[in-house]
Amino acid sequence: MDPSSKTPLVRVLRGCLHLMFVALVALSIVRAVLDDAPDVVAIVVIAVLLGAVYTAGALWPRARTSRSAAAQWLVAVGVLWIALLVLSPEAVYVAFPLYFLQLHLLSPKWGLTAVAATTIAAIGGFSWHQGALTVGVVIGPALGATVAVAVVFGYDALYRESEQRRRLIEELTATRGELAAAEHAAGALAERERLAREIHDTLAQGLSSIQLLLRASERMLPERPDEAKEHVVHARETAVSNLEEARRFVRALTPPDLENSSLSAALERLCANAFHAGGPVVDWTLSGTPVPLPIAHEVALLRIAQSALANAVQHSNADRVAVTLSYMDTEVALDVVDDGVGFDPDALPPRTDRGFGLPGMRARARSLNGTMVVETAPGEGTAIAVTLPLEARA
Repeated sequence: MDPSSKTPLVRVLRGCLHLMFVALVALSIVRAVLDDAPDVVAIVVIAVLLGAVYTAGALWPRARTSRSAAAQWLVAVGVLWIALLVLSPEAVYVAFPLYFLQLHLLSPKWGLTAVAATTIAAIGGFSWHQGALTVGVVIGPALGATVAVAVVFGYDALYRESEQRRRLIEELTATRGELAAAEHAAGALAERERLAREIHDTLAQGLSSIQLLLRASERMLPERPDEAKEHVVHARETAVSNLEEARRFVRALTPPDLENSSLSAALERLCANAFHAGGPVVDWTLSGTPVPLPIAHEVALLRIAQSALANAVQHSNADRVAVTLSYMDTEVALDVVDDGVGFDPDALPPRTDRGFGLPGMRARARSLNGTMVVETAPGEGTAIAVTLPLEARA
């Protein structure tokens, strides 16, 4: 059956329809008794039988769930109604609730057919009692049928529209939930990427430096205890610095190297520490006039420099590294050049959980609408150039 039959409004209308049907059938009995009609006994018997069949069908669950069962019930009710109509002219009014039942329980095609047949029967029966076929006799049943058809089909149209809107609302709600879940997943992924880059550019590099310092001090013991102690002290300072870095990047705060100093000063300290850690000689150069940079630019350039220097110390076997920070009118550039063994960029394996080096550096530059160029070849060293755009200054 139509799912609209399950709505509260339809249940109320159905109850009113049942009351109307019973009342109109009772009207035939009352008029027959009051007028002392010659067929009063037959009218009462048929009316009571009609009411009983109608009530049984109304209480029969299959009549509301099966169109074939509903059709059988309506046929039985229709036959008894016609029999009552032959004996009582008041039975013509029962046609009006019958219209609604037929349209509601049958398919649109068969419902309209049943309404048309009921209308013809009502007109014929009423005209037979009146003894003539007049305009009023035709208009009454026909107008009732028209109203019933308009009400039922109008309600069906409104119901379909409301169902369509309900489905759209459910789809929008589901889509909004999926979008929220996707945004949450994207945010979580972005945070994991941020932490991965920060760990690679700070903790991983710091731990590598500590490892090199401790290994150097191990080689110096016991012959050169003073030099070994110096390496151990520097390793401890690196561990303390990394601990502070870890606390800050978990809270997404400014790196301590930038908190109380400029980017150029932070890079200069980074170069000095890289050389002190037993790596290659690091030359630091500042070009142009420093200008205030957005904190995001300073953090990105510092992290890229840390990662590039770590790669030079750990992988390039370089003797010398040159780090240059250049301020220009519309951009700021960072160049890290070493004279190490170089590599073949096309032969690099895809990024794995072993490191975020070049991909992480490139992602940092790209996130600020910048570019990163890597020039290298086996035996010819490596040059990394990062350029970030600056806002136009008056």
